[in-house]
Amino acid sequence: MHIYPSILTIDFSKLEEQIEDAVRGGADGIHVDVMDGQFVPPITFGTPIIQALHSLTDLPLDIHMMVVNPDRFLEDFVTAGATSITVHYEALDRVDTTLDKIADLGVKTSLALNPETTIEKSYPYLHRLDQILLMSVKPGYGGQSFIKSSLDKIHQLKNKITNEGLETVIQVDGGVNLKTITSVAEAGADIVVAGSVVFQPEVKPSESLKLLKDKTRSNN
Repeated sequence: MHIYPSILTIDFSKLEEQIEDAVRGGADGIHVDVMDGQFVPPITFGTPIIQALHSLTDLPLDIHMMVVNPDRFLEDFVTAGATSITVHYEALDRVDTTLDKIADLGVKTSLALNPETTIEKSYPYLHRLDQILLMSVKPGYGGQSFIKSSLDKIHQLKNKITNEGLETVIQVDGGVNLKTITSVAEAGADIVVAGSVVFQPEVKPSESLKLLKDKTRSNN
């Protein structure tokens, strides 16, 4: 299983240092939560942060767009260095149209579902998705507790993907830490997003990543 640290809780005064240490610690990608203050209350990052990350690492830059009408920004984020773009089912009027635009830009397509959204909503699109992101907390804030019912959703979605003969990757975002990561891996997640457990005061990202990877090693 792959681990993508989220920069939502990173110390931006030490951005280069912390990204480099996360890379040394075995991070498989970098997850960037883009929030517009409308789809979710906070406002976070724009293209300058993506450009900065792109200059610091060759790891995949996984852009999670928690925004209204994300189509407006797709090309800008790809130009800045995105390698995959996640859009929210709940934010879209025409899911197919937005997924087409992402695919046409040459990056991986990903669809996110909020905790209250049933996974069946994703079924019409699975065949065209590189990734599906299951939110295991309410979107918008880091450091929340994992919603345990997410495990059943992961397992059910994994079975659906396997039975359909698809290669869609399952990413899980929210509340992933040393206590929850093993059960998330066992349920069938391919990628987990880990934020506050990786970027925290007084602990190097590489040390946190080693502990997380040790927890999942038997599930790889």
